[in-house]
Amino acid sequence: MLAAVLLAVALLAGACGTGSDTAAADDDPRPVVLATFTVIADMAREVGGDRVRVESITRPGAEIHDYEPVPGDLVRGAGADLVLDNGMGLERWFEQFVDRSEARSVTVSDGVEVLPIVAGEYRDRPNPHAWMSPVGGVRYVQNIRDALIELDPDGREVYTANADRYAGEIHRVGEDLRAELGALPESQRALVTCEGAFSYLARDVGLQEAYLWPVNSDAEGTPDQIASTIGFVRDNAVPAVFCESTVNDSAQRQVAAETGARLAGPLYVDSLSEQDGPVPSYLELLRHDARVIAEGLTGGVR
Repeated sequence: MLAAVLLAVALLAGACGTGSDTAAADDDPRPVVLATFTVIADMAREVGGDRVRVESITRPGAEIHDYEPVPGDLVRGAGADLVLDNGMGLERWFEQFVDRSEARSVTVSDGVEVLPIVAGEYRDRPNPHAWMSPVGGVRYVQNIRDALIELDPDGREVYTANADRYAGEIHRVGEDLRAELGALPESQRALVTCEGAFSYLARDVGLQEAYLWPVNSDAEGTPDQIASTIGFVRDNAVPAVFCESTVNDSAQRQVAAETGARLAGPLYVDSLSEQDGPVPSYLELLRHDARVIAEGLTGGVR
C-alpha cells in the first residue's frame, strides 16, 4: 500500500510542477519543515516563525493512530528539508516514508520521561501522547528549537527567543491547572477518559488515570471495559468523565448514566481544529482541555 502511495506521490509531484501553488512554493526560499500531524506542525510554526515553511501530512480533525496517507497528503511534503515526527510508535503509517526520505528526521519526543501503555495489545510499549502534558510539550519545543537551529544556524536567536516565549506559555497552562485542582479531595483526583491519552497530563498534575481503552483500536468500549470503568468511577465518586473529539462517546455515555457522573468535554488530543474551530493551535488545545477538566472535576464534586 505505502509503496503505491509513494509512487503516486512521485507522479503527482511531477504532474503538479506547472501548477500555480507549486510555482509559488518554488519561489519561497525558506526551508520546508514537514510534520507528521497538526500539533507538531503548529509547534514548529511557533518556534520557526517566518524563517521556515511548515507543512503537516495530516489535516485538522484527522485521527492519527490508524491514518492512511494518500498521495495528495504526501505530495505537499515533497522536497522537505526537515521531517518532525512524534515517535514512540504513534506514526506507524509513516515510518517507511521517513526511511525513504532524504530529509533529516527528528523525533520531537526524545528526552521525555516515557510512560508505558499498561493494557491491551500494545501493553508495555511507550504511550505516545506526551504532548498532552505541558511538561512534555516544553520538551517538544526544545527539540524543535534545536532541530531548526541545526537546519538554519543563522536563525538561532529567533528560534531561541520564540521557543523561550512559547515554552513559558505552555508551562503556565500546567501551573494553572494544578492550582485549580488543588482543593479537590484526594479520592476524587481522577481523570477518566475514553482513550488512555492523558497519562502524562494525569501524572504531571497529580491525578489518577482511568480509561475505557488504552489506545484507539477496533475493540473500543467492550462490556468488560465499560464495567471496569463504572466500578472505578463509583468507588472514587468521580464527578465527571470525559471523551475525546475523534472517537465515539457512546460507551462513556453509558458510564455516566450508570454512575451519575457528568459527561464533560469533548477533549482534544490527536488533532487541531480548523482556524475557526475550538482548538486552532496547540496552546489553545492545552488551554481548552485544562479548562474542561478543571470545570468538570471541581464543578461537580459530590
